Amino acid sequence: MNQPLGYSEEVRRECVKMYVNGMGFRGIQRVKDVHHTTVICWVKQVGQNLPDAYAPETTPQVGELDELETFVGSKKTCIWLWTAVDHFRVGILGLVLGDRAWGDIQTLMGHCGAWRCYFYVTDGWSVYPGFIPAGDQIVSKTYMTRVDEGENTGVAALSRKAAS
Repeated sequence: MNQPLGYSEEVRRECVKMYVNGMGFRGIQRVKDVHHTTVICWVKQVGQNLPDAYAPETTPQVGELDELETFVGSKKTCIWLWTAVDHFRVGILGLVLGDRAWGDIQTLMGHCGAWRCYFYVTDGWSVYPGFIPAGDQIVSKTYMTRVDEGENTGVAALSRKAAS
């Protein structure tokens, strides 16, 4: 009996999940025995199916804001990834790639302003009070689980690949 050509959907999902969680293409190749260019094609296919904007059914109650420094190619070429996510649900409210300039946080907060979250959780960086009304910011790394542990990691990996 002939084996079907190609990889199972389960193998595809595992490889893409490994990539989104920060593993490199060649590392995935070594672990899953799937050629790295095949994994790259799968990641591109998934990226084409992603929506351009997050459209929640309800207004997010709490948004998390954070910035992450990452590198493209070498440590001499750094970029900043600004991310805003819904604290309680999967979904990116806003995303900006740039540097740590005032204009980048303005752009991010412009995206987030449309959602009108009740509160924002931040790491307390001094720029946030310029955009978040007094009393609407919770400064706590303890409660920043979604953006620190989830979206920033995967999005940083995708941004590095897209920028290179």
